[in-house]
Amino acid sequence: MRASGELPRSLTDLGRAYRERTLSPVEVVETLLTRIEAGDKVLNAFIVVTGERALEEAENAEREILAGRYRGPLHGIPVGLKDLIYTEGVRTTMGSAFFEDFVPDYSATVATRLLEAGSILLGKTNTHEFAYGPTGDRSRFGPTRNPHDAARISGGSSGGSAAAVAADLIYASLGSDTGGSVRIPAALCGIVGMKPTFGRVSKKGVFPLSWTLDHVGPLTRTVEDNALVLNSLAGHDPGDPYSAKRPAEDFARDLRRGVRGGVIGVPRDFYFEHVGREVAERLGEVIEVFRSSGAGMREVEIPHLWETLKAQRLTLAADAYAVHEERLRSEPERFDAEVRERLMDGERLKAYRYANAQQRKLGANDEFGRALEGVDVLLTPTVPITATLVDQREVDIEGYEESVRSAVTRLTGPTNLTGFPSLSIPCGSTASGLPVGVQLIGRTFDEATLYRFAHAYEMAAAADLTG
Repeated sequence: MRASGELPRSLTDLGRAYRERTLSPVEVVETLLTRIEAGDKVLNAFIVVTGERALEEAENAEREILAGRYRGPLHGIPVGLKDLIYTEGVRTTMGSAFFEDFVPDYSATVATRLLEAGSILLGKTNTHEFAYGPTGDRSRFGPTRNPHDAARISGGSSGGSAAAVAADLIYASLGSDTGGSVRIPAALCGIVGMKPTFGRVSKKGVFPLSWTLDHVGPLTRTVEDNALVLNSLAGHDPGDPYSAKRPAEDFARDLRRGVRGGVIGVPRDFYFEHVGREVAERLGEVIEVFRSSGAGMREVEIPHLWETLKAQRLTLAADAYAVHEERLRSEPERFDAEVRERLMDGERLKAYRYANAQQRKLGANDEFGRALEGVDVLLTPTVPITATLVDQREVDIEGYEESVRSAVTRLTGPTNLTGFPSLSIPCGSTASGLPVGVQLIGRTFDEATLYRFAHAYEMAAAADLTG
């Protein structure tokens, strides 16, 4: 097998080329390592590049594919892992001075499942320190920069994972999402990012930010690719006490069904408040694409969303402080100053407020469930703004002053509290070329429907561009 010309954009097409023996896993890995060497000096998407290991894995994948021992759609596919996902024998830093030289003696369940599927690890991707920040510019190893404008943030905390995929350095990556940390960088970098239902994907071996809010999910360039990666990740893990016991399923099974006759719920209040003009314009265009594809639109109401968001943020602050209490007491100076300040906010929280937040979680689950009655999915912006400048901390949204951190997590945080699956897909760009994302929210354990609607939009939008 020999590589020739440009590499395919999607892992689906790359896998087809492997099967047709028109591309070689070894030469694909060599090409990507060359790209990383040339391009990542600016992006800073990787903390660790596992070049030697990747080439060995590529040689093994090539032998297996040539021998007819094809493992599935991820066989020979180069991927990255957010650098808080443990990898046996490979440095895992959490973007922090505390773990700068830490090498785990076991791998996270998700890392093992990708390995068993035949994927090739190209490296560990940069993360906001301990995943506690949505901007991606507070890491021991420096900020991750946006592939569309290196002066701007990638989003966080899975910024390295998103930037590496968007810049064509890898075909897929994994991130973690506690308040939007998969979906935010997906939106700001112009790719697809899924936060699956809470419990759908194991968190064993993934350094925690919040035990009750953390999700692990895939970032890819296409919807189909994302569904195929989730196929490899999902499944019960007795090593994760939050893992759900669910039967295996193919999340890509309905991609070709289309959406004619389907119904999309649009919650105008909260989700469309304080949204940038161009973001709102792109969302309006998404709605028209869905209408032209045969889907109906219905306005729905989800009450108490500001209270739900506050409960998510309080839960996150309390859990994060609990995770880091000993480090904060013994060596506070080793934290990034901004991250340390955020963590210390959790020390002052009242216990009764945490109890109230858990009651709000129950109410929010019911309210989202009712909003989804009679519709297939909910549609909202993913982030109300586009990528801000690195180190920028305040933003003006059409006259509404807000911290960047609050703005970028405002529309993603509620479904971290409820655990409902949420998918961000790209929906065009602003006049200055910055990506915009649309968020689809579905019923618990109904990721397949999210993928079906997302794929229908993706195909229709692509047809509009070419036709």
